Amino acid sequence: MKLHILRSTTPDPRERGREIGTRYTERVRDVSARYLAHFEVLGIPDATVREIAAASQDALRDWYPDLAEESDGIAEAAGIEPWQAAAVGARTEVLAAAPVPGTGECTTAVYAPPAGGPPETIQTWDWHDSLTPDGLLLSLVTGAGRRVKLFTEFGTAAKIGVNDAGLGLHFNILRHRSDSAAGGVPVHAVARRVLEEATTVAEARDLVASAKVSASTVLTVAAYRDGRAEAASIEMSPSGLAVLEPGDDGWLIHTNHFLGAGLADGDLSVPETVSVERYEHARAVRGGMTGRSAQERAAAFCGGDGAAAVVCVRADPSQPGHERWGTLLTVSLDLPGFALAYRAGTPDTAAREGLEQF
Repeated sequence: MKLHILRSTTPDPRERGREIGTRYTERVRDVSARYLAHFEVLGIPDATVREIAAASQDALRDWYPDLAEESDGIAEAAGIEPWQAAAVGARTEVLAAAPVPGTGECTTAVYAPPAGGPPETIQTWDWHDSLTPDGLLLSLVTGAGRRVKLFTEFGTAAKIGVNDAGLGLHFNILRHRSDSAAGGVPVHAVARRVLEEATTVAEARDLVASAKVSASTVLTVAAYRDGRAEAASIEMSPSGLAVLEPGDDGWLIHTNHFLGAGLADGDLSVPETVSVERYEHARAVRGGMTGRSAQERAAAFCGGDGAAAVVCVRADPSQPGHERWGTLLTVSLDLPGFALAYRAGTPDTAAREGLEQF
């Protein structure tokens, strides 16, 4: 995956959308076409995609109109239909309508030192390499003057990021029995609003709770203020929320199955073992990641052999794109430094080549 950096200075959301759509016209069009083709391969009819995109955009416009304006600005400047941009922005909501869910995805580990000090985080982002040949690192300023840095796909609002209030966010998709094709507030937009407005874990939880969603996700939020760190994994589903706090050792691990009481019974990933394997792997290596630099953390994340297959996934080129998964990004959040440390590819690549700063 090739990463592109945009430092936007306009606080106007529609103008920011036009800026993205103008500078990255071909990439916006390409990602839209790839996702629409992907939905078709998964057995989601075009009419259903349009309905979910429209319903999600309406829900977004009611809940946080700035991001609906940004999406429309991207579509306008890139020369695609507004619903096509909205379908990418609501790609998780559309995927909730797929007859068979995917089995891959992400691993997040966050350490909030009990004795004080900034959070130490790491995440792998696993996805279809055929859908995301390009990714966006976006720096922006909100109308209220908040500065945000984030990683995302072209057309989605946010995935992983930090703000200048000392709050950071990691993102993992979940799947729940209550997910539907109703088209709720896009979960990527929920992540974006948390980054734009929240300064504490409690504020993040309240923002998440205010969104009526149709698909499930967990946002692992960390904040740092006055020398102390706090963190929580906020699991969201159409049937409700669960908030998980770090263990006694300060670590908070999440992959792609529900952990919260009351929601785990509806989890749709339980028959799939890969999420549990990644969760257990991260728990097993967390001691080696404690108190390390981002590069050292990436090395420890891989495990003793330096390249644990469960978190260092190499896409199999012999597989069709809709079945092919790979670890496309390794990222760590620096809350005091208001920065993302990242490397395209697997943690062992990050450990070997180092991480770049954004």
